[in-house]
Amino acid sequence: MHEKERDVLDLGLPWWEFVLRAVVVYGVLLLLVRLAGKRSVGQFTPFDMILLILLGNSVQNALLGDDVSLAGGLILAATLLALHYALGWITSRNARLQALIEGEPVLLARAGEVLDAHLKRECISPADFDEAMRRSGILKRADIACAWLETDGRITLLPRRDPS
Repeated sequence: MHEKERDVLDLGLPWWEFVLRAVVVYGVLLLLVRLAGKRSVGQFTPFDMILLILLGNSVQNALLGDDVSLAGGLILAATLLALHYALGWITSRNARLQALIEGEPVLLARAGEVLDAHLKRECISPADFDEAMRRSGILKRADIACAWLETDGRITLLPRRDPS
């Protein structure tokens, strides 16, 4: 039978291979995104959108192989959604695993003093930090009680109660 004439539900690979491929690709991408740092997921710029599109394209063959069936795509989608749900369920019940997968907040400033070494380690430019200050209504660094880089990449700033 010619490949184009194949039934859209006819799998080109065994079903379990789709599940295995999805688990491996999901795990590797999760690790790579985690290693890329919190800022890579916290701010979604046009460059990030391009990266996301290219990343999806780059793993397509790793997921599907030569299969182009509807059933194969549905098995992959269901597996990826199940993995995502399971990981969320597990991390919401296990603080140690949550910290390992999602990371922990990082202190960026305390009592008006910005911790430049922490900004550099987390790849936060002074301009990004200043933007977060403005969004929080803080105009001077001296007015910061503390600032945190959250696990989702957002910067949270708390103002001093008695700004100087």
